[in-house]
Amino acid sequence: MVSSLDPVAERVGLAPTNPQLLTALTHSSYAAEHEVESNERLEFLGDAVVDLAIADLIVTRFPELNEGSGSLVRSRVVNEAALAEAAKRLGLGDALRVGRGVIRENGAARPSLLADAFEAVVAAIYLERGYEAAKNFVHASLGDDVEQASKMPGDADPKTLLRQWAEASGRGTPRYEVISRGPSHDATFQATVRLGEAVVATGEGRSKKSAESRAALTAWRDHLDA
Repeated sequence: MVSSLDPVAERVGLAPTNPQLLTALTHSSYAAEHEVESNERLEFLGDAVVDLAIADLIVTRFPELNEGSGSLVRSRVVNEAALAEAAKRLGLGDALRVGRGVIRENGAARPSLLADAFEAVVAAIYLERGYEAAKNFVHASLGDDVEQASKMPGDADPKTLLRQWAEASGRGTPRYEVISRGPSHDATFQATVRLGEAVVATGEGRSKKSAESRAALTAWRDHLDA
């Protein structure tokens, strides 16, 4: 009998019974209900591997990009929305193990869960097959996104836009403070962005990254309207 894990396992190059893969597809809500390990530690590792692999791709395949434009391209690819789309293409949502509360709210489709699962899967590949395999997987999954972003490197994400404006205007580097509300499987995050000691904007999201991005976008738009 073919399980929902089999197609994903084939796409990522790991056995369906591989324990690292199973952990990578285990959300904290499921882990708490079944007393197993969640994918949070793998997501932490995968975040670094994805970042390195994309930087590697930019430097080796796009020599026309300098440090600044390369950083902008990377920020447009290594973010929650882009990683969630990559996870959807791989069908990770169908194989993701989540708790009952998340199932009731169709939470497995949340971009934050999908993005974290993608990074965790990358970490599983890295641990089982090494960096080259993980790098090749990231390049295959996100290479088209990098190519598209390289054509318009100036289209930066809100946090980058805000940082560039703030530093250029002598206001320093924006600082973000994030708090969460609600249970871990259904948390809402609120981010506050400060310039110096002044609070300039707040934003909410289903993940820390999205909350920070929305706070930065609000601050950036306020700057344009000022």
